[in-house]
Amino acid sequence: MISWLMNTSWIEISGDLLKHNLSQFRALVGQKVLLSVCVKANAYGHGLVECGKFMVENGVDWLNVNSLYEAEILRNAGVKSPIYIMGYVPLEDLHKISELDLRVVVYNLETLQELEKIGKPVRVHLKLETGNNRQGVREEDLPLFVEFLLNTKFIQLEGTATHFANIEDTLDHSFAMSQLEKFKKMSDKLNPKIKHCANSAATMLFPETHFDMVRLGISAYGMWPSNETRVSLKETGKKVELRSILTWKTLIGQIKTVPQGEYVGYGCSYRAGRDTRIAILPIGYYDGYDRGLSNQAFVLINGKRAPLRGRVCMNMIMADVTDIPEARIEDEVVLLGSQGDEVITAEQIGQWAGTINYEITTRINERIPRIFV
Repeated sequence: MISWLMNTSWIEISGDLLKHNLSQFRALVGQKVLLSVCVKANAYGHGLVECGKFMVENGVDWLNVNSLYEAEILRNAGVKSPIYIMGYVPLEDLHKISELDLRVVVYNLETLQELEKIGKPVRVHLKLETGNNRQGVREEDLPLFVEFLLNTKFIQLEGTATHFANIEDTLDHSFAMSQLEKFKKMSDKLNPKIKHCANSAATMLFPETHFDMVRLGISAYGMWPSNETRVSLKETGKKVELRSILTWKTLIGQIKTVPQGEYVGYGCSYRAGRDTRIAILPIGYYDGYDRGLSNQAFVLINGKRAPLRGRVCMNMIMADVTDIPEARIEDEVVLLGSQGDEVITAEQIGQWAGTINYEITTRINERIPRIFV
């Protein structure tokens, strides 16, 4: 069934659903606002090159990455669209920004000074500190940057940016609005070509944050930034229908019967209360299937939920198929996604593991093949 994949785990990405999500956001922001999408962290686990190329082919204007190596991979794969690096680039690597025709965020004078010394034209985006207190130039330090940029020969200030601290995990958006006002005030002192601050939640909730470009993250992949964002959007009367584009699959490697009273897995954490059919699945925490899912999660086999038994191992998990008598070796297993009428979402897995949907997909091992279907 899957011998051509040369793997016991694989991910299917729905191109139709990705186009559906992107079209909704294009309708929200219009044609005059640049639509950029974050493909950092292996496109939130969905496949950097696969998703990056598909998005550009389907109307995304810019791609956003965290690291220089991600931008290099995209350029080597033939992606020619604007690429914006949102993370730190070491001083010794800054020469590659102009060589690869990239945009880069800046927030310290050392980076600007090194870019100027390189002596090649480069476009930068100044990150403004408005309340998140991660990257960014504080308002009291802004005059130093303004003076430097006025006297530079090679650096073009193309944009200003900021990032909201509390816009998706709350129903009270007053802090986000105070950040927005501070961003506008600081940006006015720089007069950039492109102002941008909107993440997924801001893009859906607040048109006044769109400015010249929006930076979509997890929502492009069909996942909600938070339940609060979903509730807040409903209160606005807008309709955005996000559809998850990822299905993570494996197969049954063995089925065995465990007699009543015997244990399953490391630490003897599960004891069979009846004669139990156990399916051994060749997937584990090395692959990104969180160990916190031990004795908590379910997988889908033949359209039915099968509970995990015992601890998640490095390369294996065990599922109870006693109530799925038709289960056979090499049957397809869905770890995340839908099968028949059942569905397991990244949000559900996150709840079982005590984390968030972002972490569930971004931690899926990069070696696992991503296939567009």
